[in-house]
Amino acid sequence: MFNISLEEKYAVIKVVSDKLNSLNAPDLKNKFVTLASEDVKNVVLDLSDVKFCDSSGLSAILVGNRVSKNSNGTFVVSGIKDMVEKLIQISQLDSILNITPTITEARDLIFMEEVERDFDNSEK
Repeated sequence: MFNISLEEKYAVIKVVSDKLNSLNAPDLKNKFVTLASEDVKNVVLDLSDVKFCDSSGLSAILVGNRVSKNSNGTFVVSGIKDMVEKLIQISQLDSILNITPTITEARDLIFMEEVERDFDNSEK
């Protein structure tokens, strides 16, 4: 249901299903927690295959966002389709989440935020 690829400074979790719902959302939450326990703080959630998302799916996305933030990392949702985007907007989560159209843009955002965190830490 999920493909995980570990990159240099982040992980990409690709949901390999057209639905993110109560059947697979608990597994996704576990993936976020497991990655955090393995010291992976930056995560890109690739939803490019997902055409439907329910409240369980949104909850899983919020868990990923919280886990990354608690690890002083960056969480990015990428590749969302129209129906999922509308749900995120209706839920007003678009103001909370980092959303990019592509994985490349998600990676660039993560690298930029890593540089900012390194800079902020060097000034302390």
